[in-house]
Amino acid sequence: MKNRIDEKVDAFRKLLEIMDELREQCPWDKKQTLESLRYLTIEETYELSDSILEKDMDGIKKELGDLMLHLVFYAKIGSENDSFDMVDVLNGINEKLIHRHPHIFGDVKVKDAREVRDNWEKIKLQEKGNESVLSGVPGSLPAVVKAYRIQEKASGVGFDWDHAGQVWEKVHEELDELKEVVQSGGPHEEKEHELGDLLFAIINYARFIDVNPEDALERTNKKFIKRFQFIEEKAKKAHKPLAEMTLQEMDLFWKEAKKLERE
Repeated sequence: MKNRIDEKVDAFRKLLEIMDELREQCPWDKKQTLESLRYLTIEETYELSDSILEKDMDGIKKELGDLMLHLVFYAKIGSENDSFDMVDVLNGINEKLIHRHPHIFGDVKVKDAREVRDNWEKIKLQEKGNESVLSGVPGSLPAVVKAYRIQEKASGVGFDWDHAGQVWEKVHEELDELKEVVQSGGPHEEKEHELGDLLFAIINYARFIDVNPEDALERTNKKFIKRFQFIEEKAKKAHKPLAEMTLQEMDLFWKEAKKLERE
């Protein structure tokens, strides 16, 4: 009787075989390149993110399969170019995981997850020589995610606040500075600067209270969409264009939507 490892290996082998056949016989698959797949992979990643936020386990399973296909696809193209193949990809990540987990595969002692993360960043920096601590943050990341990762990486080498209270004080300081420039009629560039500082401080505070700001904001986006669409549906049933409703009328429906969420 096969164990689960054997079943996983067989399933992965089957995917590799299917990829070989598609690359040989399917007109669409044959024409794909690393560049043409790139934007599709980004889309699949966001679809996986949506499923995770929705706690849609069937969706997560499906999107993971789509992403797995993309990984195999990239490795297949790499092998055709004699650049790398799936063995190189897997060996590379295996070696990296072993090297960056000396508390598991070596004699290093750690007390918690934060020390593991800090060690990871220090080892990564050693591997890359004299590169900046922040050089591993992709420039194309969305701004909220980028700010969070920048702060994590700086923290990994000791550049951080001692406790959340200090960060909360910084949030208020930046808020006061933004208020001051707005009330004084300061130039747009200065308002943008101060707003950016405030957002950066809030993201930092989120990190200290163990809340991912990207997830928090996206959940709020989804909540707003759901409530606003409830208002639209109510307006439609009342045969009244949304633009003709008063703010007070819309607010009543908004509160009704909030109440339904709690029930």
